[in-house]
Amino acid sequence: MTRIMGLDVGDKTIGVALSDPMFLIANPLETIKRKKASLDIERLVKIINEYDVETVVVGLPKNMNNSIGPQSMKVMSFVDLLKKQTDKEIIYQDERMTTLQSERVLIDMDVRRENRKEHIDKIAAGFILQTYLDGRKNG
Repeated sequence: MTRIMGLDVGDKTIGVALSDPMFLIANPLETIKRKKASLDIERLVKIINEYDVETVVVGLPKNMNNSIGPQSMKVMSFVDLLKKQTDKEIIYQDERMTTLQSERVLIDMDVRRENRKEHIDKIAAGFILQTYLDGRKNG
């Protein structure tokens, strides 16, 4: 049963989400605390293999005017390294507003401010992946 993985790549953490086997629902999986690119990629490859991931959807943090800024360039550089370690298809998904959506969900769930940091990135990865999954089934 293959799955699709969603990633929210940040400077300090990487949020990871996985689809269900029918590619309908994104489920937040974990937040990887960034150490070194090679170790971060090693962990991602382990998840890819463990869950039989066929496609990786990476959030691209575009500017509000749809341009590519410094943060997008960092994400793209990281993806270039990931591509050297896996032959899986990697797709970029616009991730504008996902952190705000994630914050809103955590506030609505009454998660204390100091505890939100550990959840926000994997929830953002879930939003990135869900947006991609919804786009797939809607044509």
